Amino acid sequence: MKLKKGDTVKVIAGKDKGKTGKVLRVLPRADRVVVEGIAVAKRHKRGTEGQTGRIVERPMPIHHSNVMVVDPDTEKPTRIRIVRKDGERRRITVKSGSVLD
Repeated sequence: MKLKKGDTVKVIAGKDKGKTGKVLRVLPRADRVVVEGIAVAKRHKRGTEGQTGRIVERPMPIHHSNVMVVDPDTEKPTRIRIVRKDGERRRITVKSGSVLD
């Protein structure tokens, strides 16, 4: 998977199509990512000793194929290419060639 925590991504499919957000978690075994403010679900949290219960909103994981990384130079979604140079692995954007790492 070419996504990393902290990447800014744009949703290209699903109910939140067109929204952008920052990657909070990457779940490589499930091929999913958690993006800030995307696929928000409400969870009812039970109250504990002396506290009342409440409804908590939290972002749920979405499939990594439904997001694209936003190019830092052009602010448009782009694909990522992995380039190895001098034994170092770098992620670069396909459209502008800017380095992400």
